Amino acid sequence: MRAPRLQATIERRVLVNYRVDPDLLAALLPAPFRPATVEGYGVAGICLIRLGNVRPAGVPAGWGLTSENAAHRVAVEWDTPTGPVTGVYIPRRDTSSRVSASVGGRWFPGWQHLARFRVHERDDQFSIRVESRDGEVAIAVEAHAMDSVMPGSIFGSVGAASHFFRSAPIGYAATRREAVFDGVELATDGWGMSPLYIDSVASSFFDDRSRFPTGTARADSAFLMAGLTTCWRPQPTLVGSPDARVGVR
Repeated sequence: MRAPRLQATIERRVLVNYRVDPDLLAALLPAPFRPATVEGYGVAGICLIRLGNVRPAGVPAGWGLTSENAAHRVAVEWDTPTGPVTGVYIPRRDTSSRVSASVGGRWFPGWQHLARFRVHERDDQFSIRVESRDGEVAIAVEAHAMDSVMPGSIFGSVGAASHFFRSAPIGYAATRREAVFDGVELATDGWGMSPLYIDSVASSFFDDRSRFPTGTARADSAFLMAGLTTCWRPQPTLVGSPDARVGVR
């Protein structure tokens, strides 16, 4: 059965980015992915997104679900018969929704794990904490709005960051099957990003020194998106190689 397109509203999306040693990142990525780079660095991060009115395309918004979601992600490139493509590789997704966790990877692309979320938003300040129910993932982000990109970021401007992320709408996620990846394409009605300052960030993924030795992954920047109508379109399954993979399941 062909997976349906999903519609939803991005009520809030906090995107926290790390600049990463590209050689190290390349060694962690599964084939066929390779790091996409900016100013000589690999780009990885955490997407913390609240989706509202999630439902199959064509279903009235009043029937939709609302959920908090987290994804660890890596900006990547891979080759296709028509040339290289840019997008994101997602080793792990977590969600507050039992429905999403139940149907993800079965009726719709994207294996998802159940997690607890604690979210506080006030006066352009954001506090988001995530703890997966399987104990594998812990995330804590404190951030606030600012007028420009964080000092020292590999992105010289909001426009540069916006172009980089908007040019990579396709994401492929790890599945329960070795070297098989589920894909979706994100289409939005409009696009807008505003800069955030990271007051603090902790991630069981990026803070794992067996994966990222000290100095190889540094918090770089953060951005906010909100109030966007979206459509999530399933993509053909991608089959890679089991030779290497990111160690978060």
